[in-house]
Amino acid sequence: MRVSSVTVRRRLLTVLVCAIVAFIALVIRLGYVQLVKGTELAEKAEDSWRRNIPFSAKRGEILDRNGERLAYNISSPSVMAIPVQVKEKETTARLLAKALDMPEEKIYQMVTKRQFIVNIQPGGRKITLEKAQEIRDLNLPGIVVAEDNKRAYPFGNLAAHVLGFTGIQNQGLTGVEQIYDKRLRGISGSVSFLSDAAGRLMPGSSDTYQKPRDGLNLQLTLDKKVQTIIEREMDQAMVQHQANSVFAIAMNPKTGEILGMGSRPTFEPDKFREVTPEVYNRNLPVWMTYEPGSTFKIITLSAAIEEGKVDLKNERFFDPGAIEVAGARLRCWKRGGHGSQTFLEVVENSCNPGFVTLGNRLGKDTLFQYIRNFGFGTKTGIDMQGEASGILFKPSQVGPVELATTAFGQGVSVTPIQQIAAVSAAINGGYLYQPHVAKAWINPETGETVEEIKPNLVRKVISEETSKQVREALESVVAKGTGRNAFIDGYRVGGKTGTAQKVINGRYSASEHIVSFIGFAPADDPQLIVYVAVDNPKGIQFGGVVAAPIVKRIMTDALVALDVPRRSGQIERKYNYGDTPIVTVPNLVGKTVSELYEDLNMNFNLASAGTGNVVIRQAPAAGERVERGSTIRIYLAPEDDGNHVH
Repeated sequence: MRVSSVTVRRRLLTVLVCAIVAFIALVIRLGYVQLVKGTELAEKAEDSWRRNIPFSAKRGEILDRNGERLAYNISSPSVMAIPVQVKEKETTARLLAKALDMPEEKIYQMVTKRQFIVNIQPGGRKITLEKAQEIRDLNLPGIVVAEDNKRAYPFGNLAAHVLGFTGIQNQGLTGVEQIYDKRLRGISGSVSFLSDAAGRLMPGSSDTYQKPRDGLNLQLTLDKKVQTIIEREMDQAMVQHQANSVFAIAMNPKTGEILGMGSRPTFEPDKFREVTPEVYNRNLPVWMTYEPGSTFKIITLSAAIEEGKVDLKNERFFDPGAIEVAGARLRCWKRGGHGSQTFLEVVENSCNPGFVTLGNRLGKDTLFQYIRNFGFGTKTGIDMQGEASGILFKPSQVGPVELATTAFGQGVSVTPIQQIAAVSAAINGGYLYQPHVAKAWINPETGETVEEIKPNLVRKVISEETSKQVREALESVVAKGTGRNAFIDGYRVGGKTGTAQKVINGRYSASEHIVSFIGFAPADDPQLIVYVAVDNPKGIQFGGVVAAPIVKRIMTDALVALDVPRRSGQIERKYNYGDTPIVTVPNLVGKTVSELYEDLNMNFNLASAGTGNVVIRQAPAAGERVERGSTIRIYLAPEDDGNHVH
């Protein structure tokens, strides 16, 4: 069929119009892509070409309360491979294997991966500066030595459970390293560049460096001097008593600040792989739960005084050695009992029947309300991982026997951190504070404090007057009662012993005990409280014999380290047979050697240094009070030496 010229023209016109419309649409589309979406698409294209080499931020340092570094970073580069840029893969694998002491096959697998960048690990992570230079000198294409660092703990196992440790990626794994990981870690930086699919640099492109943002420094409430004292005493206790474990806590009772905390067995943070997870995961002061024994009597005492249920000095109690409660015979630790005594002497003697009586006077509802108010049965909220809650009887489970045993610390399960926080409230005026180890966040560049952690008051549990009576009673325990082995002349120490049978397979053990002592000073204005417990010491198993001397040694040195002045008005110590009396150091300066023994009266030993026959210095100083038999160190000079003092 013949097509007319008009039809042809119409068809051509239609095609032309369609072509023009399509061209206009294409122009509009190109304009939209170029003008509207151009920036977005260019960024997406650049993102697909961009490659990043990460640079870790410096992890914030951890400091003690006086600025001493407990954890910091040391340069430790890491080796990376960009597989598409590795030219001779077999040669590269062989040379790296020899340098990094890794299997050649494993490195070959890494440098042939279809990834942009691969960490050569484990041998290439956190290497020494010397090893890093050795790798750079190999000049291997596609092999990058990136700046990195690793954690250093300069004091070995000091405060290991508090500090914790970090992993290969500089991430916190335990302790405050884990709790405060986000703020310590900072934000990583990188060097970025553009490359094609084969890994070749894009012509005309340049590298971009994004500086890492270093983590903040964390200042702890810990005092390194106090912590060192605690570590020393725990080590000694493990050896001397052949114990299963030991823990110790030192705290400021007025703020909840932890001044020292530790446990045995322990570990070194940078060698944590050398011990089992049970060792580094179990921070005993916050993880351990146990029956506290007689240290818990402080809570019963506080409640009884606050409720007006006892007159410590004027009310008497007769202890026959045991008390009957609902058919159960609850014994005092002293066979035959203490006989007639005031309730203050009940506290001094840690008399179980006397505390059962106080528990009965309070009743289960009131006693358990005070126990909960003092923080037992719930976590303290300390900024440490793994904290336990402890266990209290449910109200429906509390009968006469449960009430009686709870009153003297048996049948209730607590954590050490609960115990020290509660006793702090009993002696500091009645204020329960949340324990904490973080003190402040500090800018690492300027040294300025970014944030200060204030003490957190949980609640008020007893009155100032009740707290004062509790302090006085506990000072009397140390001067005249079961805590005499914690007595420190001139510092007015208060405290309480604890000896608790361990529960093994659901039954009380007749041979294994947790022995403890909690002490504070000065008793009229507490600045320091120390809690120590020894798990299953071999030999004698009494808190007053095993734990009290440990607390005494810790407090003696810690009070000096904290610049706590001595106090007057101390209750005179009561001496029993076998106790070592306290005597005053005489002034020996200026005396000749022949005159010395006239003043010593067999009360002291002498240790001399220097040559000559006249004393020019002495330690301890004249007027100090020490145990009879202590050693006085004297320094001698010739009689005509002008340096000696008369």
